[in-house]
Amino acid sequence: MGVDQEGNTGELSYFGVAFGVLASLCVSLNAIYTKKVLPVVDSNIWRLQLYNNFNAIFLFLPLMVLCGDVTAIYGFPMITSPYFWGMMTLGGFFGIAIGYVTGLQIKVTSPLTHNVSGTAKACAQTILSVFINQEVKTAFWWLSNAMVLGGSTAYTVVKHSEMKAAHTKQTEPDKGNGGGTTSSKNGNSVV
Repeated sequence: MGVDQEGNTGELSYFGVAFGVLASLCVSLNAIYTKKVLPVVDSNIWRLQLYNNFNAIFLFLPLMVLCGDVTAIYGFPMITSPYFWGMMTLGGFFGIAIGYVTGLQIKVTSPLTHNVSGTAKACAQTILSVFINQEVKTAFWWLSNAMVLGGSTAYTVVKHSEMKAAHTKQTEPDKGNGGGTTSSKNGNSVV
């Protein structure tokens, strides 16, 4: 619904829609494969991030050469500017922080939960941007965003209920010994 409404304003790009769908596919696959390879790195998010960053370096260097970006770097007037390198360092720090938090969220929840929360965050940011920039959007645009946030909220409520039920089941007293456990006087060992 929302993409269709962009066409009403004359701004719809089918090329952009195709790349948007591919980007969503890559984000979903990244979460799935992150969860899948975590045991390989002993569930260590920092180690996984180190491997990902080294892989990115080795993948992007040939791409930079093929696309002609190396000459653009040499011609960039601010390449020696401390401000430029300060901003690049700050961006790198936040990139690592986001990567760590993303990996941690996937580790302790699931790829699906990560994607649902990421979609809700992006939708909320879009709505906030529309308010800040005082843009006018159609009713279908608002409806599509409300559906995304409503679906994300419903998912959260269901997951919360499941987690609460699982927690309650784990903390129920063991019915085999009369409804509780007894501790010996020598510490907390169960007798």
